Amino acid sequence: MTRSAVVLSRFGGLRCPSEHMALRWEDVDWERNRVTVRSPKTEHHPNGASRQIPLFPELLPHLRQAFEEAEPGTEFVITRYRESSQNLRTPLGKIIKRAGLEPWPKLFHNLRSTRETELAETYPLHVVCAWIGNSQPIAAKYYLQVTDDHFARAAEALAQTSDDPALDPDRRPARPEQALQNALQQAAARARTASHAKSARSAKSAVCKGLRNLATRCENGAVAAMGDTGLEPVTSRV
Repeated sequence: MTRSAVVLSRFGGLRCPSEHMALRWEDVDWERNRVTVRSPKTEHHPNGASRQIPLFPELLPHLRQAFEEAEPGTEFVITRYRESSQNLRTPLGKIIKRAGLEPWPKLFHNLRSTRETELAETYPLHVVCAWIGNSQPIAAKYYLQVTDDHFARAAEALAQTSDDPALDPDRRPARPEQALQNALQQAAARARTASHAKSARSAKSAVCKGLRNLATRCENGAVAAMGDTGLEPVTSRV
């Protein structure tokens, strides 16, 4: 039954051992593809006594096989290691070592953490947290992982967009040297724009000042009355 415990943590996101040991076959709804998970750890919270998770495609064949292999009338999904003095980490650690691998820290917690990280790639986080049975702050702090696959996918996407000639050059990610050149050009353009704006303001100020002086001189009689010839110089007729 260690296999069922691993599967429930890895693909169902159940807490080990409390939620494993509380799971009964009557909690598996084969028709609606749902599993009711009873949680002793969160039962003191409002609506925390149980939650429902999908009967995920990765989980379904393992649970169905365990159900078919169970003795008629078996109540609990996990029938071994039910004594409080036993734990499932010890046999799982032995299995991992026999496979030639090194056991990872927090064996069952990290299986659950991996499942939440996978689900968060596809479903909204509030939905994932409802299935896993934790809050979004707890998920972000203790469960969600940054994986090598995230780096690989980001690097692949960057390489594709940088080398695709069909993309708009303005939207294509700039290489480091191009980014530096773009930054310098933008700084120079902003400086020219600022200089032009300053020159325009100075010219406007000079014109306004000249008009004010002219108006003052007119009021003081310093400017003679305009004759028939106006302001234009007299020229000979053609």
